Amino acid sequence: MTTFAIGDIHGCYQELLKLLDKINYDQTKDQLWFVGDLVNRGPDSLKVLRFIKNQPNTVVTLGNHDLHLISLFYNACPLNKKHTVDEVLNAKDAEELINWLKSQKLIHYDKNLNCVMSHAGIYPGWDLNQALFLAKEVEKELQADNPKDFLHNMYGNLPDKWHDNLTGIERLRFILNALVRMRYCDKVLHLDLVETEEPQIAPKHLIPWFEAPNRKPITANIIFGHWASLRKYKTPNKIYALDTGCVYGDTLTALRLNNKIIKVYCCY
Repeated sequence: MTTFAIGDIHGCYQELLKLLDKINYDQTKDQLWFVGDLVNRGPDSLKVLRFIKNQPNTVVTLGNHDLHLISLFYNACPLNKKHTVDEVLNAKDAEELINWLKSQKLIHYDKNLNCVMSHAGIYPGWDLNQALFLAKEVEKELQADNPKDFLHNMYGNLPDKWHDNLTGIERLRFILNALVRMRYCDKVLHLDLVETEEPQIAPKHLIPWFEAPNRKPITANIIFGHWASLRKYKTPNKIYALDTGCVYGDTLTALRLNNKIIKVYCCY
């Protein structure tokens, strides 16, 4: 079996099919990891969800746009938030798709492959075990029969720094932001959830999370998406950024994870 991790799709169904053809994907043998943001902005979010849901061997970590879709379904998001997922919300199988989506993970770790995946990365103040443990707290809230209250309160940029004594919605919001929205922090690990530009032109006090001083060591390869403007930036060893801007007319990328060989494939 070959395992491939695939970057942010954002409803780009045709590009996904082209990429799978290029890597000779065999659904009877291969496993697909999806780094999140399956939906929104692109033209075919419904097709993407149905396709991935029906594949026999997949792993999905939720992205911020996936969570926004779930929030829309439960009428739990701010009214001024734009989206392009009406086709999903109006589909006859919408409830089935949302129930499947909200049952997915926020972080996935495979010891045999020595790889860990989440949509935005891993907060530099956490080690791997802590990140895995904390993700389960939020997954439990999402997987409730009716997570509307949690979804309504998940929006916001505060608190911006982790403390072990955080409780309630502030604790859950920080965990979620760190796993699905994080890009930058400062040298004392306050998150900046506003800046989206590439590091070369970002404000000087901001640091990509994976370059933060005193980042807790993680020996696994870290796979993440979310950050399209990072696609021309050279990340450190064992850090793999997979959002290569497909929905903006660039590429959709996959990593081959088997046999300790990580190779990039791109669909143009």
